[in-house]
Amino acid sequence: MIAFTDQELDKVSLVEGALALNLIIDPSTSVDWVRIELEALAKKAEHLLIQENDDECRLEGLIQLFYGEWGFKGDFEQYYSSDNTFLEKVLKRRKGIPVSMGAIFLFLAQRLDLPMQAVGFPSQLILRLNWTHKETEYMDPFNGEFITERILRGWMVGKDGPLAQLLPEHLSETDNPNLIGRWLAVIKSALLREENYGLALRCSELALTFTPDDPYEIRDRGYIFQQLECAWAAAEDYEYFISQCPNDPAAELLRLQVEVLTAEAPIFH
Repeated sequence: MIAFTDQELDKVSLVEGALALNLIIDPSTSVDWVRIELEALAKKAEHLLIQENDDECRLEGLIQLFYGEWGFKGDFEQYYSSDNTFLEKVLKRRKGIPVSMGAIFLFLAQRLDLPMQAVGFPSQLILRLNWTHKETEYMDPFNGEFITERILRGWMVGKDGPLAQLLPEHLSETDNPNLIGRWLAVIKSALLREENYGLALRCSELALTFTPDDPYEIRDRGYIFQQLECAWAAAEDYEYFISQCPNDPAAELLRLQVEVLTAEAPIFH
């Protein structure tokens, strides 16, 4: 498995970086099975489509395979489930969210030599097609449909309000470290929602290897420690957040939490 650094993540495919992320968070991840399944899908796609000389026809064929014959689809019913963030479960369930579905589709598209890139759009991952003979197109990996810039502007307004603007940087290729960082945040959020604090702590500790002084990540780790009944560790993290962000609306509430946690913590003799 690759070393989990920015330099190493930029040397591998997004799906390989995501697999490394999954393994760090959940050591029970079946890495070999995921690689075998991905390779099997890629070989099927190559066998059926690689002889097609037209890139657009090759893409259309891959979309039909992926969302049609193979049955991959966005998980509308349990969008925020952690099952949608781990590649092994996505491949077995044939369900996911844009970032996981997009990583798999991008892997297959690149095996077919399609001019596709991942874009970390503010609201979700999208896929960019850099055609040589016509304007750039964008695809939503959640359902395999193409997205116009008008729709993307609507997504921006929905996320940031009526004054939000669609800027060129929103549509630029995003490097793997940034995409994996966002993926990590999505996994942590899902695990917290499911009260899986053990794995959520792994996420928080991993995030802090990249930004060790981030007060908000340390605050989140404090919350996880509190749920795991590690009172002193939680109090220390909360105190760090308060010292770094004294004017944050959460600071006063956390001061009260620190008082309770330190009063409850056992005294060792």
